[in-house]
Amino acid sequence: MVLCESERLLIRQFQAEDAKFIVELLNQESFIRYIADKQVRTEADAIRYLEEGPWASYQQYGFGLNVVQLKGCNTPIGMCGLLKRPELDFPDLGYAFLPQYCGQGYALEAAQIVLHHGFSIYSLNQVLAVTLPENLASNRLLQKAGFRCTGTVNLYGSDNNLYQFAHDYQPIKSMMFASWQAEK
Repeated sequence: MVLCESERLLIRQFQAEDAKFIVELLNQESFIRYIADKQVRTEADAIRYLEEGPWASYQQYGFGLNVVQLKGCNTPIGMCGLLKRPELDFPDLGYAFLPQYCGQGYALEAAQIVLHHGFSIYSLNQVLAVTLPENLASNRLLQKAGFRCTGTVNLYGSDNNLYQFAHDYQPIKSMMFASWQAEK
């Protein structure tokens, strides 16, 4: 199901057919270094990851991590979405992209349309984001997306920069959004 789109990207919920892509993405050196080693080595592991992660989140909250793909060719290039971690008071933005698609503005574009979608569909008033201080690219991306660093938070044994995006967003120009109704 396509949730939202921009001029270059489609963002849709993960499906079982995305298992091979999940294995590739979650085993990137940058993913393991800056996010975590999720121990996803096979397509069966990827299905388990989807069941316990994105799919469970879709069921419980209506949102979760989604696949980001190039419009036209439908090539999956990353993931982006809202997460609800028990350690944080508000949903947070999560994302990861294959290295060959970094530095081209895709992550910022995906973050902007995911935020717009989250605020408009779920009536959120703020979204958080966390990233390791040494993940310079992620810190820059969050600032470009309009997040404000509010301090640090310890998650999973590491101190992370904590960012906040408050709801006073302006409609994003030149973005098209697919119609979608949240099931409640």
